[in-house]
Amino acid sequence: MSVLSTEASELAVQKPTKGSLDRDIALAQVETEKRLSFIKAWEETEKAKAENKAQKKLAEVTAWENSKKAAIEAELKKIEEKMEKKKADYAEAKKNKIAAVHKQAEEKRAMTDARRREEILKAEEMAAKYRATNSTPKQVGCFGA
Repeated sequence: MSVLSTEASELAVQKPTKGSLDRDIALAQVETEKRLSFIKAWEETEKAKAENKAQKKLAEVTAWENSKKAAIEAELKKIEEKMEKKKADYAEAKKNKIAAVHKQAEEKRAMTDARRREEILKAEEMAAKYRATNSTPKQVGCFGA
């Protein structure tokens, strides 16, 4: 029996050793998994931080762009309004010039018409005088005397 008890004691000694070894391996594996899990969590956190930072920067760029666009569009609208006012002023000035030219033309027409009537009246008076005196004019149109 001593052989059996020696084998039994060896088995008893080996079993705890083998179990202890399995336990150590399992603990090491758990530690490795825990470390990898922490690394993965850290990586995810850093990625989320980078993503949030990029999104914030993109939002700032978009806000800056919109602000600049609005300022430029307001400036463009102001310039367009100024140009429209200048155009209206120039159009009014040109219409006033056209009206002044028309008025001058009417005055010249009236003066020409008045002069024509005056010359016709003078010619009629002279013709009546020549008839009354029974004389002829010294010049007749293109016929010289």
